[in-house]
Amino acid sequence: MPRLFFGLEVPAAIRQNLLRVKAPVDGARWQGADQLHITLLFLGRTEEERIVTLCDAARRIPAEPFELAAVGLGCFGQARSPRNLWAGVQPAAPVAGLHGALKGQMQSLGFFFDSRVFRPHITLARFRRQSGSVERVLADHGESVFGQFPVSQFVLFESKPGASGSVYTALERFPLQGAD
Repeated sequence: MPRLFFGLEVPAAIRQNLLRVKAPVDGARWQGADQLHITLLFLGRTEEERIVTLCDAARRIPAEPFELAAVGLGCFGQARSPRNLWAGVQPAAPVAGLHGALKGQMQSLGFFFDSRVFRPHITLARFRRQSGSVERVLADHGESVFGQFPVSQFVLFESKPGASGSVYTALERFPLQGAD
C-alpha cells in the first residue's frame, strides 16, 4: 500500500535559500532539496483502489490561488532539544483553509486524523532523541525571509523510505480554481 499525503511544492530558488540554513547540530538529519515541501494532510498507508476516489474528492476542493512567503524559523520541542526544525510560511490562513477543506473531504471518505492543531511549515531537519541545540540556528536565521511564491496547485505525493530519508513522488497535481 502506498504511503500518501497532500502537500505544496516549494520552488527551487526558495529550497536553495532554505538549504543555506544547514549547520552542524548533533543528531540532525537535514532534509535534501527534493524533500522540502509543505504538508497539507498526511493520509498514511492507503489502498491503491482508493486513490481514484480520493483524487476525485480533491478535485472538488474550493480554493483560490494565493501567495506564500517562507519566513523565519522555529522548532517543535525545545530549542535545546528539538524534534524538528522548520521554516514558517505566511500567511498561514490560506494554507490552513486548504488543509481544512482537504481534511473534510477525506473524512467523508472514511479517513481518520489526529486532533493536533495544523501549523503550516517546511521541515528543514528532524532530530534523534539525543539531539543538540538549535538555539544558534534560530538566533542566526529566526527572522530570515527565504522568498515568496505563488501557489496555484496542490499535489498528492507518495512517500517511500530511502537511504537518505523519504523520497517523494508527485502522483497528481490539482489546480486551484482560477489557476491556469
